[in-house]
Amino acid sequence: MSEVLSALIFCGLLSASAIFGVLLRGWLPEEHLTERNIEALRLVTSLLVTFAALVLSLQLSSGKAAFDMSYRDRNADAGQLAQLDQCLREYGPEAEPTRQKLRSYTAAVIASTWPDEPKPQGVSYPDTSTMPRQGESSALTVLMREISREINALDAPDTLRRNLAAECRDSFAEFRQKRWAVIEDGHGTQTNIFINVVVFWLMLVFVSFGLQVPRKLLAAVVLAIGVVSISSVMFVIVDLEWPYSGLFGIPSDSMRNALAAMSR
Repeated sequence: MSEVLSALIFCGLLSASAIFGVLLRGWLPEEHLTERNIEALRLVTSLLVTFAALVLSLQLSSGKAAFDMSYRDRNADAGQLAQLDQCLREYGPEAEPTRQKLRSYTAAVIASTWPDEPKPQGVSYPDTSTMPRQGESSALTVLMREISREINALDAPDTLRRNLAAECRDSFAEFRQKRWAVIEDGHGTQTNIFINVVVFWLMLVFVSFGLQVPRKLLAAVVLAIGVVSISSVMFVIVDLEWPYSGLFGIPSDSMRNALAAMSR
C-alpha cells in the first residue's frame, strides 16, 4: 500500500510542477517568451532530461539487480533448509526434536514474511505478530541458537552417524550464511534523501515542460502521459526496494515447498 501511495504522491508532484510551468508561462511578460529565450530553455531542459533519464535507468537497473539477488537468496535459503532437514532425518530419531524446531522456524518465517497469506497449518511456531517482515527477528535468532546447540551435540557411537552429524553441521553452517544473506537483502539500496532529490529534479523538468508547451488540449494530453509514465517508473523503483511486498513481491512458494518437504 505504501508503494501505491508513493506513486500517487509522485504523480501529484509532477502534475503540480507541470501545471505551475503552464501558469508561469501565462504570468510572464511576452518579452521573456521570445524564440531565443525558449530555445535556451529547451537546451537546459534537454540537459535535465538526459541527466534524469540516466539516473532513473541506473536506479531501475540497480533496484532490479538487488531484487533478483533477494529472490535467489530466498530460494537458496529454502533449499538449504530442506537439505538440512533431510540430513537430520537420515541421522535418526535422536534428531527429531531438532527437526521439529527447524519446522517451527520455517513456519514462523513464512507467517512473518508473508502476513497477508494463509498461515502454515499443522506446525507450532512462535508468535509472529511482533516479528519484522524483513530483517532479523530476536525470537527466531534464539530458536536458531537452540537448533545450533542441538546439532553440535549430536554424538553417535557408530561411524556412519558420526559422518552424518558432521554433514549436518556443515549443512547448518551453510544455511546460517544464506540466512544472513536474506537478512541483509532486506536493508535495501535506496535512501529517502536520494529518492527526494530525484523527484526534485523531475519536478524541475516538468516545470520546464510546462513553460514550453502551448495551452492546447493535445499538449496537455502529451504532458499527462509523460507524468504518468515517469510516475510509473518511480513506482517500480520504490516497489523493488521492498522485495516481500508490493506488486513485484517475492512469493512464498519456495519456503512453503521446503516446509512441505520437511513435514512428510
